[in-house]
Amino acid sequence: MTQPFVRDRFTWLSYFMLGYYAYLLAVIGPAVPFIRNELSINYGDSALYISAFAAGMFIAGLTSTWVTRRLGRSRLFWGGALLMAVGTVALTLSHSLPVGVISSFFASLLGSYLLVTIQSSLSDRHGDNRAFALTEANVFAVLASSAAPILVGFGEAEGWTWRLAIYVGVLVGGIVMIWTRTRIPLPAARQRALSTTTSEANHSRKLPMIFWAYAVVVFFSVAVEWCVIFWASTYMETVVGLSKETAASSVALFTIAQFVGRAAGSWLTRRYTSGKLLLIASVIVLVGFPLFWLGRTPVINGLGLFICGLGVANLFPLTLSLTSAVGVNNPDAASGYTSMASGLAILITPQLLGIAADRIGIQPAYAIVLPLAVAITLVTLYTNRLTGRRAASQP
Repeated sequence: MTQPFVRDRFTWLSYFMLGYYAYLLAVIGPAVPFIRNELSINYGDSALYISAFAAGMFIAGLTSTWVTRRLGRSRLFWGGALLMAVGTVALTLSHSLPVGVISSFFASLLGSYLLVTIQSSLSDRHGDNRAFALTEANVFAVLASSAAPILVGFGEAEGWTWRLAIYVGVLVGGIVMIWTRTRIPLPAARQRALSTTTSEANHSRKLPMIFWAYAVVVFFSVAVEWCVIFWASTYMETVVGLSKETAASSVALFTIAQFVGRAAGSWLTRRYTSGKLLLIASVIVLVGFPLFWLGRTPVINGLGLFICGLGVANLFPLTLSLTSAVGVNNPDAASGYTSMASGLAILITPQLLGIAADRIGIQPAYAIVLPLAVAITLVTLYTNRLTGRRAASQP
């Protein structure tokens, strides 16, 4: 019998810390047009900031199981949160491309250990209710990240620069870390039932094929999300014709839609299967993105951005809950590889879009997103079939 879903103090702390991580990450996209002007760099070079962040996320996902075994979840949780703050503050102090890119890399590498620890700890803490917890956590994450573009635009409009957004995030995060670090312990990893033989134990910890199918969905989902959110501010300025400050703030349409979508998704996961909801979300993206991409007035572009955000909202949390469920015997590895797929998507696709934009313009370059969105739907259909077969084969 499924246990009731209970939000304890650690659950609430995890929600806040995931929001802290998402907020600092969300500052980078809307800040890029201002960084590009400050340093006089092109689209491809400015995309190196998010590529560096993605590289750190990829490496953290690849090494998280090994690092967790040696340092423990508590050190990764608190150390990652602290050192991410150090890295993002270093980014605000950099006035050259190499220093900024290196700062972005280390902020991500160390902060992503916090991300992986949150995901695996919530999965362990809530067991069969992990989909509820992970979806709710991502609701808080997108709520926090929706404030980032607004503060970036506000800081520039008031003459305080985009850096204000980072300083606010670090200050609030630092206060919470100081207040809670000794008051809320992290839950220990669940002890798995011991297998009778070493070979059986090793086999039980292997991630099944269906996990890797869902990881592909994670890759395409995150690729679409970050191609849209990273370049949306630039697109709304150069193609739609908004001012830099208004264009930066317009990204909040996407993140607010993500908040609405994830709030709805948190409710819907209690009534429908994650696989079915994932398919519906992918179709919503296919409706919203063309409006954003091909619209000719700010209202249509903004509406498309909002609808696209509604669909994108649940792509990652739903696939995260699915990868966590099929990787339940090895949650640290499952969380790490899921983050690795996310990092790889962010590393490759926004950079490709930026390189293409330098050559053919940003509007034609955005065509990259459409086949990625179609791929989400197709691979989801395939993984849902695999899930059905897996369920039918189990006694």
